[in-house]
Amino acid sequence: MELQFSRHRKLRSSANMRALVRENHLRAEDFIYPLFIYEGENIRNEVSSMPGVFQVSLDHLQAEMEDIVAHGIKSVLLFGIPKTKDACGEQAYHEHGIVQEATRFIKEKFPEIIVVADTCLCEYTDHGHCGVVEGEKILNDQSLELLVKTAVAQAKAGADIIAPSNMMDGFVAAIRAGLDEAGYTDIPIMSYAVKYASAFYGPFREAAEGAPQFGDRKTYQMDPANRMEAFREAESDVAEGADFLIIKPGMPYLDIVRDVKNNFNLPVVVYNVSGEYSMVKAAALNGWIDEKKTVLEMLIGMKRAGADLIITYAAKDAIRWLKEDE
Repeated sequence: MELQFSRHRKLRSSANMRALVRENHLRAEDFIYPLFIYEGENIRNEVSSMPGVFQVSLDHLQAEMEDIVAHGIKSVLLFGIPKTKDACGEQAYHEHGIVQEATRFIKEKFPEIIVVADTCLCEYTDHGHCGVVEGEKILNDQSLELLVKTAVAQAKAGADIIAPSNMMDGFVAAIRAGLDEAGYTDIPIMSYAVKYASAFYGPFREAAEGAPQFGDRKTYQMDPANRMEAFREAESDVAEGADFLIIKPGMPYLDIVRDVKNNFNLPVVVYNVSGEYSMVKAAALNGWIDEKKTVLEMLIGMKRAGADLIITYAAKDAIRWLKEDE
């Protein structure tokens, strides 16, 4: 009997053949590594729910940055944990706030590293929300004023990219206008354009010490059930002047990554968030999965879905594993 069928396995016959026809690749340049900068001295605390991730004070930042450079990481995303918090998150936009100080240090000692500054208030407010609170309501327009002040302070300190993560309406337009007015017309905005109200953020709340003290963030972060809303959010940010679009989290929202990639002509960034990282770590530590193979499969899946860049706590490990396979 004569059969008619295609022999697709011809292009999988060896490691070199598979490499020859591989459609997507991971590179060190693809990764942005998050850092948690703790105000104080002699602090290097491993986050219990995120093995291998540390809160570090400025006096430990030199060693941390040397390790980052040695791994080949080109970009870092800074989160700050201040000594004091208040209702308006003043330390977020203070000239000597912890992210501003860390930015100055990195740009002086490691000028080639791209510093992305997370522009939000939740780590700095005593209520843990991403904006100004009245009663238990998060006020949108009043929050924009403080976010602009934060972005300008970060740009003044030397941040290469401003990354607003608060999900207030109009946050990109306000920050773009504020940066331009302050003379920072060349500083790009990496917008958390599509940020879902996700259960996958749990370990981050420990690392950044910014959990909300009442309620939740569902009035400003997106409903995980919604897809079309992501188009509206991304479209607004593009119109308001965003230069990058972040989708957060990564794994449960790869359909959204592809949607955004197909519809908007800007670099797409996926945030491989803390819960995704911690699940893999926990399973690997229990011997249930192969950590290397699982992480690299997750990350290449994000690239295949349309990510140009990936924010990931696994950047050091991923780069080391990629070098081992060269």
